Amino acid sequence: MSDIVISGLGLVTPFGRGVEPYWQGLLGGRSALGAARRFAAPLYRGEPVGEVPWDPAPGDAPRKSAYARAAFGEALRTAGLAELPDGAVVLVVGQAPATAPATAPATAPAPDGRLLDEEREFLGPDPAGVLGSGGGSASPRVLHLSHACASAVFAVGYARELLRAGAAPVAVVVGSSVLNQYEYASMDVVRAVGRTAARPFDAERAGISLGEGGGAVVLEHAERARSRGALADIAVAGAACRVSGPKAAASDAAQVARCMRDALADAAADRPDHVHAHATGTGQGDAAELTALEAVAAESGARALPVSSHKGAIGHLLHISGAPAIAAAALTLRTGIAPPTAGLRAPEPTERLVLPTAPLELAGARTAAVNSFGFGGNNASLLLLRR
Repeated sequence: MSDIVISGLGLVTPFGRGVEPYWQGLLGGRSALGAARRFAAPLYRGEPVGEVPWDPAPGDAPRKSAYARAAFGEALRTAGLAELPDGAVVLVVGQAPATAPATAPATAPAPDGRLLDEEREFLGPDPAGVLGSGGGSASPRVLHLSHACASAVFAVGYARELLRAGAAPVAVVVGSSVLNQYEYASMDVVRAVGRTAARPFDAERAGISLGEGGGAVVLEHAERARSRGALADIAVAGAACRVSGPKAAASDAAQVARCMRDALADAAADRPDHVHAHATGTGQGDAAELTALEAVAAESGARALPVSSHKGAIGHLLHISGAPAIAAAALTLRTGIAPPTAGLRAPEPTERLVLPTAPLELAGARTAAVNSFGFGGNNASLLLLRR
């Protein structure tokens, strides 16, 4: 059984700063999606988006680093860490690292290699901007992972292996997403963006809603966390990360099911008591995941497996979307309540699944699966265990 636990969590979402506002928003079935007040792009036509209501202080740019830094700080605080210990590893997830030395004015060309503000909100986040003073004097090792929308879950799986191998005492997965014209165009060109708010698993769903925010997850051995009084009740018992599948821009039900089976096998578990699904609100993607979930439920004999998604509430946070998924799954296990999927009014018919439209009590639930899938065949699943 795995002894690698999640000792700290931090979030910035369209519900605001912190894990608690996000969790209360999920439990209330609320949606933070709406017309943009800040975001603008050539292809944006007024579709609902999930904007963070908190603006960093003037001059605290780029927002991408500010959101990640705020999540990183909350995760360290909840883990009871004033700073990172010697040998800690920080896994930054996102687009290619932003390495240009300075930011040029938003409207000016940058022939000297400096990045425009909009470009810097696409790249990164920049590790130096994320860590701030939270790294302390230890200068943690920083790695950058990019596995499309499965990046955060891939990074948690990698962090677990680093910790098991004794390569680090603590690992932090951190990243952020900011609404920007480049990623918006990439989703629009494959016709993934819905003209109405995302409604995962709904029979009338019409596409994704993009969101923004930051997330951070602190992982370490349970004994180390307990030694300073930190929570050590949620273990990463199983993980499966695969780059596979014949379709570059669509989920494949067989690969999704295989990934979930591998995570369950890694945890030596028969089945999850709850699933926090990837479920973005697209017709094809949600259908593929439901097919995979039905197959896995049938193999384990489950007859009413509860499945939720957060993307109808805050939108799709792309590379860091696994962080709010992990937070929701962990809190489901701690509270014994599965949140509803915001926007879900006409659930797809299922045989062995339950798609909650209101908070659902899960007495005795001990395991929760987290699914995260991305373009290019990036598929990842975790199995969390309440100890």
